[in-house]
Amino acid sequence: MRTTFLSTAIFAVFVSGCATVSKGTKDALEVRSNPQEAQVQLSNGQSCTSTPCVFSVPRKDPVVVTISKKGCKTRQVNVISKMSTSGGAAVAGNVLVGGVIGLGVDAATGAAKELAPNPVEVDLSC
Repeated sequence: MRTTFLSTAIFAVFVSGCATVSKGTKDALEVRSNPQEAQVQLSNGQSCTSTPCVFSVPRKDPVVVTISKKGCKTRQVNVISKMSTSGGAAVAGNVLVGGVIGLGVDAATGAAKELAPNPVEVDLSC
């Protein structure tokens, strides 16, 4: 009986946070502009001097993307954090296996989410 309990506990720890393990807590946010070579500033402090750019952004954090180029109209895009289709499957896996800890881990880390829109594509109207 004790061995069964111990085996179950160890198994629960290994499957905790299915989305955290399978997808990670960050997403690659791609920013493209027309014309290219625009500057990009994220509300979290990250920046890039020439589009196209790719940023590593926590899945749980919404971010405002500002794209600008001299002589062109500056654009802002709100990127939101939403439940991803594969993240929902990971949450369901946590529920089926009884991974209450995993549900908490995935919710706290945002691993079951994705950023949208991704990629961010803008026309700067130059």
